[in-house]
Amino acid sequence: MKVAILSGSVYGTAEEVARNAKQLLTDAGFEVLFNPRAKLAEIQAFAPDAFLAVTSTTGMGELPDNLTPLYNEIRDLLPAAWRGLPGAVIALGDSSYGDTYCCGGQLLTELFAELGLRVVQPMLRLDSSETVTPEADSEPWVEEFIKALTQ
Repeated sequence: MKVAILSGSVYGTAEEVARNAKQLLTDAGFEVLFNPRAKLAEIQAFAPDAFLAVTSTTGMGELPDNLTPLYNEIRDLLPAAWRGLPGAVIALGDSSYGDTYCCGGQLLTELFAELGLRVVQPMLRLDSSETVTPEADSEPWVEEFIKALTQ
């Protein structure tokens, strides 16, 4: 099974969580596309069977700059071939920001719904005010994601 990881990061933490998830997926036998600067054409050429999005939130609840162009490309095109594929989202944020906490992840969850992706697991929220090891904290969730993809 081929899994495409969409990643948005401001300071690199979400990218590290995504890189760790890639390793766990690869170790489980999945073929993984992970490119923090991926373009839609690259993802379509890869022909994924599933999606994992890992993103932080910036500004007033927006996606990081490296993910915004891809997000807009996908939203504008809404590739029909992805309808029904499994997907899930890991969101990083800081709960002290109140209403904008993990809004980047919420934007991707909404995009997945527009695409008709089948959410196989509730969004994981990693709060930077509570953890200093988001890669390790995400591992049990990623293991459950792997199980969901193999069922």
